[in-house]
Amino acid sequence: MIVSLAMYLPGGDAVQSFWAAVAGLLAPRLTHPAPDTLYWPQDLHAHWLEPTLLLSQTCGYPLSTSLRNKVQVVGTFAYDAPGCRGISCKSQLVRRSDDARTSLSQFSGSTLAFNSSDSQSGFNALRALIATTRPERPFFSGAVQTGGHYASIEKVRTGHADMAAVDCVTLAIWRDTYPQFAKDIAVFGETAAYPGLPLVTSLATPYDTLALLRECLAAVATEERFAAVRAPIRISGFETTGLDDYDVCLRMEKAGAPLFHERLHT
Repeated sequence: MIVSLAMYLPGGDAVQSFWAAVAGLLAPRLTHPAPDTLYWPQDLHAHWLEPTLLLSQTCGYPLSTSLRNKVQVVGTFAYDAPGCRGISCKSQLVRRSDDARTSLSQFSGSTLAFNSSDSQSGFNALRALIATTRPERPFFSGAVQTGGHYASIEKVRTGHADMAAVDCVTLAIWRDTYPQFAKDIAVFGETAAYPGLPLVTSLATPYDTLALLRECLAAVATEERFAAVRAPIRISGFETTGLDDYDVCLRMEKAGAPLFHERLHT
C-alpha cells in the first residue's frame, strides 16, 4: 500500500508525524498494515492512479477533470489559516509589499507567476475571478509557470513576477517556515471559495477500509490528544466529502477558461 501527503509539506517531518498518528490507529484494525512512512512521489498524476494507493491528497481541479471517477474521495481537512473557513478555501492574491497596487484590475498588463495550469488554487480559481473583471485582453503581459506555490511566491518576492494566486494554507505555512521573508509579501485580494485539497484512495480500496480511513483521519484531525501533532500543519478538522462537492471547480473552469486562455497567451 502507498500513502502520500505531499501537497503542502513535501518531505516535512510534521506531516510524517501526523501520518504516524493515523497509522497507529489503523494498524490494529487492518488486515494488511498501512506503511509507517510516507511516500514522496515524483510524478503526482501517476501516483494518484496507483491501484495500491491507500491515501493521498490531490487538488480539486484535477479531481474534477483528469481523475474524475478514477479515484475514491475520502474527505477533506479543515485548516486554521487566513482564507479558510471549515473545509472551504480562498486563494490569496499576493504581491510584493512595496508594490502600491491594491486591486486585481491594476495588475492588468503585469507578469503572473502560477504553479501549474491544472491547479485549482493557483490557476482555475484565479481565471474565474479575472473573467469577472472585464479587463483588456490579454490580461497579463507575461506568465511564468513555476511548478509550485513556494516557487511562485519566490518569483513575486524577488521581482521576477508581479503577482500570484496562492493556496491559503500554503501561504500560511510559508509564512510560518520563512518568517524572515514574510514581510516581503502582501495579500491584496482573494478568489471565490472552493473546497480544500481532497484526500483520495484507489478505486480498489474496499468500502470498509475507506470507512476506517475516514474514522481514523477524523480522530487525529479533531481529538484533543492529537492537538500537538496536527498544530504544525494547521489541520483543524475533517469532513467526509464526495466528487459532487468539487463541482464548483468545474463551474469556475466554465466561467474562466474561454477568456483566460486568450488573455494569458495572446
